[in-house]
Amino acid sequence: MKAYNPPMGWNSWDSYMTTISEKDVLANASFIHDHLLSLGWDTVVVDASWFDPHAKSEGYNDPDKGARFCIDEYGRQIPAPDRFPSSAHGRGFKPLADKIHQMGLKFGIHVMRGIPRQAVRENLPVKGTSYHAADIADTADEHLCHWNSDNFALNHAHPGAQAWYDSQVDLFALWGVDFLKVDDMQAPFYPDEIASYAAAIRTAELKYHRPITLSLSPGTQVATTHVDFLRAHAQMWRISDDLWDRWDDVHAQFARLARWAPWQTRGHWADADMLPLGHLTVNDKEGGHQSHLTYDEQKTLLTLWSMAHSPLMMGGDLPTSSARTIALIENPWIGRVEKEAHPGREVVRETYGREDNFDGWQGAEVPSGEFIVWAASSLDYRSYYAALFWTGPTAADQDVDIAAIVGLDGVNREWKATDLWSGAQEGSSDLHVRISGRKLYARIPSHSVAWVKLDPAD
Repeated sequence: MKAYNPPMGWNSWDSYMTTISEKDVLANASFIHDHLLSLGWDTVVVDASWFDPHAKSEGYNDPDKGARFCIDEYGRQIPAPDRFPSSAHGRGFKPLADKIHQMGLKFGIHVMRGIPRQAVRENLPVKGTSYHAADIADTADEHLCHWNSDNFALNHAHPGAQAWYDSQVDLFALWGVDFLKVDDMQAPFYPDEIASYAAAIRTAELKYHRPITLSLSPGTQVATTHVDFLRAHAQMWRISDDLWDRWDDVHAQFARLARWAPWQTRGHWADADMLPLGHLTVNDKEGGHQSHLTYDEQKTLLTLWSMAHSPLMMGGDLPTSSARTIALIENPWIGRVEKEAHPGREVVRETYGREDNFDGWQGAEVPSGEFIVWAASSLDYRSYYAALFWTGPTAADQDVDIAAIVGLDGVNREWKATDLWSGAQEGSSDLHVRISGRKLYARIPSHSVAWVKLDPAD
């Protein structure tokens, strides 16, 4: 089964946007091999505009304003050789993919829905058919991407449309691509496009005998009513628009992940987007910045994504990210919970305002904010995982009935806690949670989380 566990790896968008180069890809791949592969991180994805020889960090170049991209005689995008030197002389991404595979990693790329406008204007042939690009293009404004002008849409009533995708994915499979992030598929939702792309992948997999994971983007207002269709055609699908290093963006994912968590299943994963952590936008005029999320907000993000079984794609440039951020993503519990916890779900959500004025451990007023609890069990139901989140602007003492985590059958057992961020265990002064009777108590900083594993004490 493809994507049996949620994929984990690195994507170039948050750090390099459209300006990623071969040197940068290999630097990040080497970092994953040396530091993260043993922890489950194994995928490297080259995001948008890898075919643009004049890419700029400020945004996309526009073919309607004269931009020209690297395409082959059939209109298929090929890597810009000035940015990806190993692709010269028609080799495409195969030399780079081979190097990634030699590190024990998987290689992925980003593409947009549709067919390049440049191919349509040059009316290039569709490989393996008597059709040309202009025959199969849909140029209606209502079907065009509103934020990227690389491509026209496809007319799926024409048989050449499927042939175009078959030809494109065939080239990608020939290069050795393992992962395809296909953009502008879900906002609005294009079922014909998704089904057609999935069919092209199946054709390539049968020909080349290698699996290709399909990831769909973006995810604005993607409804859970689409879940059966999505499972039939993709392994990942975004559930939000782009996520950046803002607390409001992270906070908004709580509700989305709570809605999608019950639908997570092996091989098919709702995706809360890349992790905007570490060194971001490295090629902007300021040389980029380390993530604006606080240390506690970064822990919250990683914990929530893991408990919800969202795919984990690191966005920051790994070699130049802060040591503190790298230490967070090196936490082995992230991958273990992704793979072993079952099922991750929200079990408590309470919103408190100052008018509630209820007592914590020491009779202190709890400030306004949300207290959110996620729970999961180990595969053998012997151990349990709990994430106690606090979204308020100042620290708060919170507690939850342990039955919400271990179930009613477990309330009469003795439990011991391990802090999954610090590693502190029961009896340690570094453990910031405690169990008393039927309650699990925690002192939680602003925008932070207490993440614990509960094991039987006997």
